[in-house]
Amino acid sequence: MTTTTAGVIFILSLIAALVAVYKPFGDHMYRVVSGTRQSRVERGIYRLVGVDPAAEQSWGVYARSVLAFSAVSILFLYAFQRLQNHLWLSLGFDPVVPHGAWNTAVSFVTNTNWQWYSGESTMGHLVQMAGLAVQNFASAAVGIAVAVALVRGFAQSRTGELGNFWVDLTRIVLRILLPIAVLGAIVLMIGGAVQNLSGGTDVTTLTGGGQTVTGGPVASQEVIKELGTNGGGFYNVNSAHPFENPTTWTNWLEIFLLLVIPFSLPRVFGRMVGQNRQGYAIAAVMGILAFVSIALTNVFELAGHGTVPQAVGAALEGKEVRFDVSNSATFAAATTLTSTGAVNSFHDSFTSLGGMMTMVNMMLGEVAPGGTGSGLYGLLILAVITVFVAGLMVGRTPEYLGKKIGSREIKFASLYFLITPALVLVGTAAAFATGNNSAALNVGPHGLSEVLYAFTSASNNNGSAFAGITVSTPWWNTALGLCMLLGRFLPIIFVLALAGSLARQAPTPASEGTLPTHRPLFVGMVVGVTLILVALTFLPALALGPLAEGL
Repeated sequence: MTTTTAGVIFILSLIAALVAVYKPFGDHMYRVVSGTRQSRVERGIYRLVGVDPAAEQSWGVYARSVLAFSAVSILFLYAFQRLQNHLWLSLGFDPVVPHGAWNTAVSFVTNTNWQWYSGESTMGHLVQMAGLAVQNFASAAVGIAVAVALVRGFAQSRTGELGNFWVDLTRIVLRILLPIAVLGAIVLMIGGAVQNLSGGTDVTTLTGGGQTVTGGPVASQEVIKELGTNGGGFYNVNSAHPFENPTTWTNWLEIFLLLVIPFSLPRVFGRMVGQNRQGYAIAAVMGILAFVSIALTNVFELAGHGTVPQAVGAALEGKEVRFDVSNSATFAAATTLTSTGAVNSFHDSFTSLGGMMTMVNMMLGEVAPGGTGSGLYGLLILAVITVFVAGLMVGRTPEYLGKKIGSREIKFASLYFLITPALVLVGTAAAFATGNNSAALNVGPHGLSEVLYAFTSASNNNGSAFAGITVSTPWWNTALGLCMLLGRFLPIIFVLALAGSLARQAPTPASEGTLPTHRPLFVGMVVGVTLILVALTFLPALALGPLAEGL
């Protein structure tokens, strides 16, 4: 069997698995976020934190709850890192430097999981377990909760209430994320992933030498790392490490985990608005964009464009031979199409056009399928913009799911879309203007690509890196931390404001002039609008970086 054939089978099996779980898993998530019954554990949590589970929240209160929870999480995680030398299982590590602790706290709370450090030599086991891993659950649940709040805005009418953030957060963690994470960790341990509290394991290298490899609670963190589209690895080389990702079938499982929630959330959307076909339309947009991206990334990497790859016959530099070129390319595309950021190969070593695809995936807004929750609400924003554009073309007030898209709604949608490109381009320009682009290990187009990738990853809350850039300085930790913070919470505020505006509207009956939003025409329009907006925004920067290098 050739590498190409094996890669095609690998991709088709992933598609089949995602299609198989779309309905049952989506229906399960729908029941979780729409149900009214509370478990005994949930009632105990509500009493502990003083929350009335029956109380509904307006968009403003919901947003303030998200911001307050996230602010406390950042402060807690920052203090955890700064005090780790006084904590149990610190492994003798020093406190994390202030600018690094700030960057990491913001990174994990915003679901970015950007890592400027080597995890196995910087963070003790307790910080990894009770700090970083906890935020892997919490930040993923926040994204899903915000997406559900936006869908409620479409589904409800004549009300200013979007549900209760604390109830949504608790249910999502306890009923969706935690059970899968526990089961998945057991499966990964069976596959060979490490799960212990050891300070190190003595191993024998291929040359017969000895080496001590740090152990730890790896498997339990690995599953939620992928499932919650977080991406922060226990080890510096992330999912390329055999203790995190031991075999080809665990590699398949990790890709499946990082895709399963984002690709199943459109089912929740369809159920909540009472039209399953609307969910199928959104899932189709995600699927088309994802398939094209994965296919192109594989083509560019298998072609091995470039002097050295052409000379040796393959673009294997920076890739694990356990996973070969195709499976590495599929992992890279999947992790940047979502907000995961985990890697099983070094994107900096990809061919120029293959590396460009990983950037383009993030520049799409990570909506194909995107992060847990953030992918759905990002694509719904693009659907709103598409409906508005279609309305202008036929000269009538645009409508989506019975809600009019007026000036107020399109302002929120436009501001949402403009935030990330502004952060990416301004941040990249600032790095060059201040001379901090010297952190890139390369010059010319590839050096620009390394800086551009860093700000694209941080602003889109992805967390992966080209790995050819040193970002452990105060300037980089501060700048990227600000991009992660603003790139996460400003869009959330606009999403919730849009949800509140939609929820207050009375339903508008469909008429002959209403654009059907469940048909292939609309699916194609959303795909087209997404690609055009990204091209208009980022094409000049891409032309100076990976495109110039590739040509």
